Amino acid sequence: MLPSSCDTFVALPPSTEGQRIIFGKNSDRPCDEVQEVVYFPARDCGAGEKVECTYIEIEQVLHTHAVVLSRPAWLWGAEMGANEHQVCIGNEAVWGRESADGEEALLGMDLVRLGLERADTAEKAVDVISELLERYGQGGSCMEDQCGFTYHNSFLISDRKEAWLLETSGKYWAAEKIEGGYRNISNQYGITTKIDKEHLGMREYARSMGWWDGKSEFNFATVFSYMTTARIEASGSRYCEGKKLLEKNNGHITAATMMDILRDKDSGINMEGMFMTTGSMVSVISTNPDLPGVHYFTATPDPERSVFKPFIFVEHLHPLKETSSPSYGLDDPVKKKPRFQSKPDRKHPLFVKHELVAAIIESYKDRGEKITTNMRQLEEEMMKEMEKHLSCGTVEPDLLVDLFSLSIQREMSIYSKS
Repeated sequence: MLPSSCDTFVALPPSTEGQRIIFGKNSDRPCDEVQEVVYFPARDCGAGEKVECTYIEIEQVLHTHAVVLSRPAWLWGAEMGANEHQVCIGNEAVWGRESADGEEALLGMDLVRLGLERADTAEKAVDVISELLERYGQGGSCMEDQCGFTYHNSFLISDRKEAWLLETSGKYWAAEKIEGGYRNISNQYGITTKIDKEHLGMREYARSMGWWDGKSEFNFATVFSYMTTARIEASGSRYCEGKKLLEKNNGHITAATMMDILRDKDSGINMEGMFMTTGSMVSVISTNPDLPGVHYFTATPDPERSVFKPFIFVEHLHPLKETSSPSYGLDDPVKKKPRFQSKPDRKHPLFVKHELVAAIIESYKDRGEKITTNMRQLEEEMMKEMEKHLSCGTVEPDLLVDLFSLSIQREMSIYSKS
């Protein structure tokens, strides 16, 4: 199994249409893995409270922000998501000279959720993730399997005014600020000589390992990357193709543009095979703090055969039952040691419906084309509806408490007629 997966994108003015930031990610994971979309409200926590992440328990903060997450259903963290302050984060697997094998610690996906829960700006998310990384480390299997699939992480983080790229190797890290244009990442280190924040001991560590002579200009990607590997070559191709697609639309990038990029199969961005795109996200964030962000999630595999459905943060949101997987609590095989002795059914209601329709699309050309056309029409209708909120604000927020769930019902209605 080729350990290469995920593509994450961000576009800022003047690359976008209007004063908007567009964030997008394809989560590429094992083809049999279910990805759920879940919402957690803001919460005040008690002093001394702990939070149990996927493998380890850490100290909780006094307040966590409301978050919407797209995540593999077996773990605590997330592949991608957003919070009520319109901070968006997506992570990527990266490999380099530093071994990624180690004891169970925080997963990169745990760090995505922790960054969203604890930071109200992109820069603060960099600080949160890097501090937790230095304190607790990263490690543990990133698959619901005994194979021990492990990696370091890079993170693309955005808010209303800027974006940050944070890249890690063990407990060491570097971050680059992105104030305009566009950026994409694909399983390879991308920070070179422009480093705006870093681990205080990173350069000395690299020098002590013989990876840097201590005199030449410090290039993070050169210092910490493999010289050449199949992993880097595979991700490099997707990175270049993704960059070309962004460049092609430079100055006119919209949510629809980002969805098209995530659906692109020729580039490998919409991945197929043993590792495939199991969930996708596109967020539209106005630079105007008085306007809401709209976050679109598929909650189903293959964006070409999925519908991007809108979510807006408002007060009194209801749980997202249609995309929440069954919970097994302490009986979950992930929680028991030795871990992963079995795999329970984690399919949520939308996944079950979508799985049947995807089989029809695959097997019956005419029926499949009709279903896909209806799915695109629904998506376009919902995007037009969201344009009112993006341009004028949410006049009646109470009408949006079930926006995502009602959008799923409209999607399921198409499936029922199929």
